[in-house]
Amino acid sequence: MENLIIVRGGGDLATGTIMKLHRCGFPVLVLESSAPSAIRRNVAFSETVYAGAQTVEGVTCRLAADIKEALRLLEAERLAMLVDPEGASIAQLRPMAVVDAILAKRNLGTHRGMAPVTVALGPGFEAGKDVDAVIETKRGHSLGRVILDGGAAPNTGVPGMIGGYGRERVIHSPADGVLRCVRQITDTVRRGEVIAVVEDGARSVPVTATIDGLLRGLIRDGYPVTKGFKIADIDPRTEEYSNCFTISDKARCIAGGVVEAILYLKGRRV
Repeated sequence: MENLIIVRGGGDLATGTIMKLHRCGFPVLVLESSAPSAIRRNVAFSETVYAGAQTVEGVTCRLAADIKEALRLLEAERLAMLVDPEGASIAQLRPMAVVDAILAKRNLGTHRGMAPVTVALGPGFEAGKDVDAVIETKRGHSLGRVILDGGAAPNTGVPGMIGGYGRERVIHSPADGVLRCVRQITDTVRRGEVIAVVEDGARSVPVTATIDGLLRGLIRDGYPVTKGFKIADIDPRTEEYSNCFTISDKARCIAGGVVEAILYLKGRRV
């Protein structure tokens, strides 16, 4: 398929890139794992794996059972998803570009031989070696910058500031077990309030809100977690209810960098 772009990963940041490429007229195939763990589930195409389809800002991504069905969906709607975490379908489909948007902070197998144009988001890749271009994902002056030589800023493990809060607004699992949600995305919560529990046999460990705010992200009910696993995100701006259903400024900025990189590199290869 001419100008096919394959995006590895369908989380909320990846979804910003998928959406922009789709709206620019490119056919986009998303490759996901069999059990994605997006927190901002309302704005993550990765939820397609569970529901068969996911709509974000009016655009729907549908799950394909195999490559043949994926091509049919791409012909009709220009957007489809396959469960293919290893990227086995890439060699068969021969896309114009591959974008690694897994955001694992390390390379899980993407390389320059996959397509004429290869782009990766965030740290863990070296432009000119692993991929053709790397997109900066760290908030700040360079967010969304196209890097053609070298890599993105190292992962600090500290979330960007929103409403004066950084590390405090992200919640991690206090124990190993299965997450059971008590509250849901869009709920307004208070610091210390129980938003979920982690069940481990007879033991049930509460997960409490770290700040007052809007529960913008919460991993899906029944998901197995390990201690320290990121499970929730609270936005201190309680008036920003619509943020639960729209792609973030960070994701849109990164997406712009991806489109720039693809068009620039594609032009150099013509």
